[in-house]
Order: sequence, then structure tokens, then C-alpha cells
Amino acid sequence: MTASDLSIRVDAAFDSGNIAVTSVAGASARLTIPRDHMSEFYQWFHFRVSGAAGRELVLKITDLNTSAYPDGWPGYRACVSEDRDSWDRAETSWDGSENGGTLTIRYRPAGDLAWFAYFAPYSWERHQDLVAAVALAEGVSHRVLGETLDGRTIDCLEMGQGAKQVWLYARQHPGESMAEWWMEGALECLADPADPLGRALRAKCRFHVVPNANPDGSVRGHLRTNAVGVNLNREWHEPTAEKSPEVLAIRNAMDETGVDFAMDVHGDEAIPQVFLAGFEGIPAWNEALQGGFDRYKSILARRTPDFQTRRGYGVAGAGKANLAMSTNQVAERFGACAMTLEMPFKDNDDLPDARQGWSPERSKVLGRDCLAALLEWLDA
Repeated sequence: MTASDLSIRVDAAFDSGNIAVTSVAGASARLTIPRDHMSEFYQWFHFRVSGAAGRELVLKITDLNTSAYPDGWPGYRACVSEDRDSWDRAETSWDGSENGGTLTIRYRPAGDLAWFAYFAPYSWERHQDLVAAVALAEGVSHRVLGETLDGRTIDCLEMGQGAKQVWLYARQHPGESMAEWWMEGALECLADPADPLGRALRAKCRFHVVPNANPDGSVRGHLRTNAVGVNLNREWHEPTAEKSPEVLAIRNAMDETGVDFAMDVHGDEAIPQVFLAGFEGIPAWNEALQGGFDRYKSILARRTPDFQTRRGYGVAGAGKANLAMSTNQVAERFGACAMTLEMPFKDNDDLPDARQGWSPERSKVLGRDCLAALLEWLDA
């Protein structure tokens, strides 16, 4: 029997891994995505294929019409890596009529191994490396805001001597791993004592940075929830230690410092652009607060072609904002200019990249661009 006669192996028993195998035959496999624990959400996948031996893989992920965001599949291409460092996009097609909605991934690896993911993963180990490196930088302090239900820490990195209190936090929805890649880019800028942008910002602001607000969901391979199936971005009105200790810890820390500017970093499954969502509809809305948000959007749109203002989410009517969501709660609670940044799982259709689509590298660059826009916003 030759290597080409053997069936591939598909496994996901590792950090952020998530897939279920229905059948395997030769270089083909039929797969499904398990739901988040104690939740109906499912969309994140991350798995390894071994025994590929340079053959063309045909991987069919089925039953996706009832996934969390079925509009996210048309036009989507799966992420693939053979070294777990550089991530590209594989040939991917969508058929909503096949086996309850099927995503077909085709890829011919150079060697025996290939990893596939909904987006390039940001591991808990890399998170530890990021926190360790930044915490050692001059003028940076680290504190643990609280503990998750699985016993992991909510890490917060703090720096800067200025009066403005700035909060940056990411991965309330753990499958949105581009958010922590964004954090890596932002923290590299802020923690570098030689970076002029970081120096200027640290002189004006006190930064509180939470690179991963949902470690349990990240390690478990969840799309949207924590260890007990709770969507953290619907807990900000009344978080509890039993259901959402992550939000409780972050909001309590915000109460200690106050908040002038806040950015909650996310990814969007369906919209192939980068955009911002604000706090329109909160009871405390006023023209001055809205003007600050609109001005930030205008600055960011001018600074980077990766951001646009044409497409995004609908705006809540007067008094109808959902205060369980962090951006609305923070804007209402502190009178802060708060916002949600969304990056695509697909590509940025305004500036497409045929090889990588939206990528970790672009997420990191956007992190620095957002900080540059903040400095201009503060100066104005």
C-alpha cells in the first residue's frame, strides 16, 4: 500500500481546536462544527490534517445553514498554514443547497501536514508571550483584573502618564482572533520607548489594555461565548461572578479609573470591510459626544485605506440602545467616546489581497493606524 492509498487524519485536540469528523476517505473528509459549550452558537473551526503527502485535500464542512452567521460563508475562503506561522487562504466554495449548507475547501499541501482555521488563530501561549514581553517594557505595569470560570487570568497592561483614561479590550467573542492580532500591533507601538507615536500617546493618556477578555472561550475553540455559553457582549448592564466574571472584572476596573476613550475590538463574519459601530441611541446621547465619535471615524478613514464609513451596522433609535453591550454601556456610564471596531473574516473588498485576504499582518497594522488616529483626535 502506498501513501496515496492511505486516508488522511483530521484532529483538533489542541488550543482553540474545534471540528467533528463525520467520515474520511482517502484525501477527502466530511466534517461538522461543534457548538460552543452550553450554547447554540457555532462557526469557528480550527483543525489539523495529517497524512496529506502532497495530495489535493477535499474537505467538506456541512450543516452550516444553521450556523451563527450563515451570511458569512458566501465569498469566504478558509485560512490555511503549513508552519502555523504564515497563514494564507485556500480555494473555498460555498453551496447552500448541499447537505444543509456546505463549505468545500480544496488544498494541496507541500508536505504531510496542514492546519485550517476560520481565521488565523491567536493561541493562549502567544498571549502569554505577548503579555510577558510588554510587561517587561519601560513604564509598563501588569495587573490581573480577575479570573475566569476555568481559572485563567484577565490580564491588563497599563502604561502612560497622561490624564486621558483610554481602555482598549478585545476578544469578548473568542473566535474573532483578528482582534488579538490587532492588540499585538497596538501594544508593540505603545510599549516601544523609541516609537514617537507611542511616546506622544503615553504623554497624553493612561492606557489600560486587555488583549483577551475571554480566555476560556479562546482555548475551548468557541466562536462567541465563555466557558458556560454566555455572550460577554450582552452582559455589561449587570455582569455576575457566576456567569460573566470577565465583564465584571473589566467593568469594575473601569469604575476605578473612569473612561474617556474606549475601543472594543471585534471581527464581523459577513461584512467584507473594516468599520466602526458607535453608541447612538443611549439615553445620555448628545451632539458633542456624537461629534467626537464622528470626528474619530473621519480621521481614521483619512489615515488608512483599510477603513471605510459606507457600510456597517444599523443605528439604534433615540433611547433604544442596548445597554448590555459594552460600547453602549461605557458611553452611557462614563460619558466616554466609546466604539466597537469590526474587521472582516473574509477580505477587505475595498483593498483585496488574493493570497491572504484579511490577515494577522493587516490587523496589526490597523492597530497602529487606530492609535495614530487617536493621537490626531486628541490633538484636535
